Amino acid sequence: MPVITPRIEHLVDDRPSKRPKIPLDTVPRYSWRQLLLSRYHACWYHFGERLAWSRGPYRERPAEQLHNLSGIQQERMASLRRRFRVRFEQRVEQITALKQYDYLDILDQAWSAWKLPHSTGGVVQDIGSSNFWYAAVLHAFFRPTKMVGIEVEGHRMYINGYSRLDYAHGYIQDLPNTEFVVGDYACYKRPADVVTAWYPFVTPDPVLAWRMPLSVLAPRTVFSQIARNLRPHGLFIMVNQGREEAAIAAAWCEKVGLMRYGSCEVMATLRSRLPAVASWWMLSQA
Repeated sequence: MPVITPRIEHLVDDRPSKRPKIPLDTVPRYSWRQLLLSRYHACWYHFGERLAWSRGPYRERPAEQLHNLSGIQQERMASLRRRFRVRFEQRVEQITALKQYDYLDILDQAWSAWKLPHSTGGVVQDIGSSNFWYAAVLHAFFRPTKMVGIEVEGHRMYINGYSRLDYAHGYIQDLPNTEFVVGDYACYKRPADVVTAWYPFVTPDPVLAWRMPLSVLAPRTVFSQIARNLRPHGLFIMVNQGREEAAIAAAWCEKVGLMRYGSCEVMATLRSRLPAVASWWMLSQA
């Protein structure tokens, strides 16, 4: 089988002195449309919190085999299966399995770019986990001693009557030492060896696109809690969508005392999307 060379573009000249000044401390100004959307989403958000509905763990019907894949997708997935001993399609439906291979591929390419040793074990925390559909990805990559996903809107209801919490319990049911917490990460005070954040909210438009109120847009408090929770020499792994979002998130990280040790732009991913910008951070005093 031919070897696929990952397309990874290192971000050059992305030092703080070279980036445009981002006014982090100013009071955000929202349009009337944004405020109205936020209020509408807030009603549903608080309704879900009060209802806290659950039908029990939801399990997807496994795809067993993946179909309609390109040759490159097949080759890359075969490589990931061999190296990480996973077959996501045996536990979830095709669309979820494709997303899981995509996330595993991004982590794998980023780790290669950074030339980090692939150590395993320790406590892994994931921020903004949605329904934690990618829990199996983090578990396969980090092999944690303990893993927890934290999601502020874990009681969101789906059209089939199940909640995010129900889906999360289904996704983590077979993963040892893994839990899902519904709550605000800013209030989650537990030490971690690795913290991951996939596309964290740092600007208002993605918040509203995900039907969330603007009150959840609090990058300073979230990144501050990451810095407090990280053990000395612990890693914070962040993935952003595009360079502009990555620059804003990086400015917040630096603001709270995190130091970036590596950053890369993964151009070739298993799904069509904007390039994923991955970065890893440590405490500046570590």
